[in-house]
Amino acid sequence: MRRLSPQIATIALGVLVVALAVFTGVYSVRVYHGKDAADQRAKATQSARQMGVNLMTISSSSAQKDIDRIMAGATGDLKNKLGSQSKTLMDTLSQTQAKSTVNQVEAGVVSMDGDSAEVMVSLNGTVTNPKVKDGAPRAYRYLMELSRVGDRWLVANLEVVP
Repeated sequence: MRRLSPQIATIALGVLVVALAVFTGVYSVRVYHGKDAADQRAKATQSARQMGVNLMTISSSSAQKDIDRIMAGATGDLKNKLGSQSKTLMDTLSQTQAKSTVNQVEAGVVSMDGDSAEVMVSLNGTVTNPKVKDGAPRAYRYLMELSRVGDRWLVANLEVVP
């Protein structure tokens, strides 16, 4: 049986160490990107859920605070639309003395690509006012388009889905 020379063994061992380092680096990058994608998916879902809750948790007694909370989760055209309609909403809430609360929320990502996501949000809640003291159940579904702005996911557009 023939023995390998020490030089060949050293070269083979060096090649093996380099290959192992490259494999570890590539694997680490893939794991990092997979974890980042899962983190971003979770953040987008949570932002959409929170916007749904904010939209349905509104009261005549805290209208300005509620609207400010909704505006904080919006961006782009949606933020502009909400800003232009906030006075009308506050007036309506004041006139009707309405209060809306949420008791169930579900959300799921429909699609996601880089810095944008579509999330479906389903909410069940109750709306009360002086005429309907026991409350009327309400169910809403929103398809929300989100954009990543810095490290936050904000709702850029939404539509009510039947």
